[in-house]
Amino acid sequence: MESLSLFLPDSEATDALGHALAASRPTSAVVHLQGDLGAGKSTLARALLRALGVQGAIRSPTYTLVERYPLADGEAWHLDLYRIGDAGELDFLGLDEGSATLWLVEWPERGGAGLPACDLRVRLAVDGSGRSATLEARSGAGREWLGRLAKDRQLPRSPVPAV
Repeated sequence: MESLSLFLPDSEATDALGHALAASRPTSAVVHLQGDLGAGKSTLARALLRALGVQGAIRSPTYTLVERYPLADGEAWHLDLYRIGDAGELDFLGLDEGSATLWLVEWPERGGAGLPACDLRVRLAVDGSGRSATLEARSGAGREWLGRLAKDRQLPRSPVPAV
């Protein structure tokens, strides 16, 4: 499976997607979260992290650029690159590809080649009173992830194959 499209009618559906992603994720993954301001990128990242057992506050990395969270099998990094002006600024964040088992990257287009290769790209958009989500596999691990996700009965609404 290369892609999956979903309609998320409310925040509960976005949370359900985050939980489904957490339950089906590979051991190590890089996720690019794309969409306009207010599309739900941070909401989805929080739901995924919460489902992975992160306790306490899950802060938006809008001003810190990166927030780190311990997981049972490593560490998750949540990045928001909206405020960087050049991909070279990533060098100052102390990011080492081998240190995190999960990368959640908002505004990845601003990080360019300074980011590790993406496994799963999630595009979110406002769609009426809800959100649309298109999940696209970008690697073998991403294809396996999407395959497991498509079999998961906890997905919000019925998935519709992307055109």
